[in-house]
Amino acid sequence: MPFSTRLQRRHLVAVGTVAVLIAAWQIVVSAGAFAPYVLPGPVDVVKQFPQLLVHGFARKSLGLDIVVSVFRVAVGFAGAVAIGVPVGLLMGRIDVVFNAIDPLLQFGRPIPPLAYIPLLIVWFGIGELPKILLILVGTLPVIIINTILGVRSTPPQRVRVAQCLGATPYQIFSYVIFPSALPAIFTAMKVGIGFAWTYLVAAELVAADSGLGWLVWQAGQQIQVVVIMQGIIIIGILGYAMELSIRALERTVVRGGG
Repeated sequence: MPFSTRLQRRHLVAVGTVAVLIAAWQIVVSAGAFAPYVLPGPVDVVKQFPQLLVHGFARKSLGLDIVVSVFRVAVGFAGAVAIGVPVGLLMGRIDVVFNAIDPLLQFGRPIPPLAYIPLLIVWFGIGELPKILLILVGTLPVIIINTILGVRSTPPQRVRVAQCLGATPYQIFSYVIFPSALPAIFTAMKVGIGFAWTYLVAAELVAADSGLGWLVWQAGQQIQVVVIMQGIIIIGILGYAMELSIRALERTVVRGGG
């Protein structure tokens, strides 16, 4: 089956699934299973979206909230990738580096990144830096661990063939190990972008005066369920769009490298 046909079929299935879920949501609301202020229907959420778009909420524009949140996620996630991929490559290839960093990594993994919020606020205040650092700290272990797995899953026969052809250690790393690790690295990025949005919303709930997480929190304080759901939907769409961008980059890089 051609790739374009498979892609179209996959898109149709995805759209169909979303349509079924929205229809089920509307049926439940129309049946009166929940009060409108507890669970508004999708029609109400969509009808009131222009008002949020034009007037914003709590004296903040929706455009500002989106831009601020996307900026925080993009910078924190990019920092995690920029640090995590090189560290993971070194840990996966050099035992001394692995033995030096792995205890710190394993020590930090069980600690919820949300526990760092009070400390980050004390150290850096309530500006942009603590929110970006929280995203970076929360996403970094995912990037490092999956990169290590990618390096160590390189087929040994590829390395031996390169050695037999006289490749230097640098050439083996650049042309054999790194390309073999790319699928795992991109998997880490796709998982990590979800973590990044999770930690962003948590940070904006605690110490922010703008952003989509702040928007959802303020709407909850005022029991504006429609706005809460609108904020959640926007966060989901933006997160999915970022993941699709990573998938597109993966298709270009991995296939181009093959």
